[in-house]
Formats: sequence, structure tokens, C-alpha cells
Amino acid sequence: MSVRRGSLWVLPPLVVVAVFFGYPLVLVAGQSLTTDRGLGFAVWAEVLGSAEFRDAALQTMLLALGATAGCVVLGTFLALVIAFVPFPGARTLSRLVDTVLAFPSFLIALAFTFLYGSAGVFGAGGFLYSPWGVLLAEVTFYTPFVLRPALAAFGQIPGVHLDVAASLGARPGRVLGRVVLPAALPSLASGACLTLLLALNEFGIVLFLGAKGVTTLPMLVYGKGIVTFDFPAASVVALVDVALSLLLYGCYRVLAGRGRGAAVDAA
Repeated sequence: MSVRRGSLWVLPPLVVVAVFFGYPLVLVAGQSLTTDRGLGFAVWAEVLGSAEFRDAALQTMLLALGATAGCVVLGTFLALVIAFVPFPGARTLSRLVDTVLAFPSFLIALAFTFLYGSAGVFGAGGFLYSPWGVLLAEVTFYTPFVLRPALAAFGQIPGVHLDVAASLGARPGRVLGRVVLPAALPSLASGACLTLLLALNEFGIVLFLGAKGVTTLPMLVYGKGIVTFDFPAASVVALVDVALSLLLYGCYRVLAGRGRGAAVDAA
């Protein structure tokens, strides 16, 4: 009886997922198969074979990979400074990281417009409205998503490991490369995977900056669905984006699980 009651509690979440996620996804999939002659894969072949889609997919991956690499480097460096370099205000800075996580992405783009726009403080308008401007804005916005798990991982490293390495004559760089970074690698990998997932689907920064020649997959969905009302083509691009997102999310879950396992082992 208790098992049957427990299974009944699973039904409400399943119904919510089916209604609010499954049903719209089925509608989008059906729309992507809609042609003038009925159902078929003609729209898929046309969209996937177009230069517009290939360019958008390439720009999306390049921006996402570039933003992820920048976030990993910057986030790891800042986490090392906050965790291992004592200075006044380190705890306050760590709390500010949590505050930045709550900001909407367009707020970063707005701040960059005031700083680097045509009428901004530095007046670097040409830079801001280029792929490099989008990349810098994404690195600025998504770095806390790497910084936070890196701080948590560094906090789990037993101090005795660092003391033993130092007592054996290991220099700080060697301790960093042999003790600190390997212990935090699963957390850094999960943070990088999450950043890649979020950057892959970034829409607000790209739309707000209006960078010339920058068309990502979310922007392509917006253009075909809202601007040109080509809903079948927009559905195809959206489903490709969903497939990439689910793949990256699966990688993130695996890496996040390894990070939690490493934290338990360290404890």
C-alpha cells in the first residue's frame, strides 16, 4: 500500500512536465514537419542545408566555447585569490558573487553600452557591436557560474594536504598544479559545462547589443519565428538547439555528480 501511495505522488510532477514541456515540444516537432504538401522532412533539409543555419551554428559554438574558456580562466583565477590569498573584504567579495548570479543578462549589456557604447565613457562603439563585444559581455556575466563551484571545491581541500606539500619543499606553483587544481577539476568541469550550456542559449546579450554580423541559433529562431513568421524553419532551429542543450545538460549532470563524489571523498 505504501509503495502504491508513493507512486501516486509521482503523477503530479509527470503531469506538469507533460503539459508544460512535453506538449509544447510535440507541437514544435509537428510544426517542423509541416510543408505545403502535408508532413515531411523538406523543411529540415532546407534549413540544415542552408548557409544561414551553418553560419549561425558556427557563431553560436564559437561564442559559447570562447565565453566558456574565458570564464574558466577568469573564474579559476578569482577563486584562487579569494580562497588562498588573505585580503580585507574577501568574504564580502564572495557574497557579491552570489548577487551577480541573480542579475539578468541584459543588465550587463546595458552596463557595457554605458561604458563602451558610442556615447559611453570609453566610446569604443565599434568594439562593443562586434563579436568581441558580445564575447566580453558573456564572459563578464557567466564568470560567477564558474567562480562559485570553484570556491566551493577549494574550500573542500584539506589544509593538511597543502601543509604536507609545502613541508616537502613543493613550490606554490607545484602545489597548485599537483594538489589544488586536480582536486577541484570535477567542480571546474561542471561549472564549465553549465557555462557552455547557458552561453549556447544566450539571447538577451546578443539582442540588446545588436552586434553586426552576429547571428546565433536563438537569434535565428527569433528572426524566423517573430520577424519573418517562418514557423516551420524556426521550429527546426529550435529543436536543434534543444537537442544540443539536452546533450550538454547530461554532461553537466555527470560532471556535477563527480564533483559531489570528490567532495565526499575529501571530507
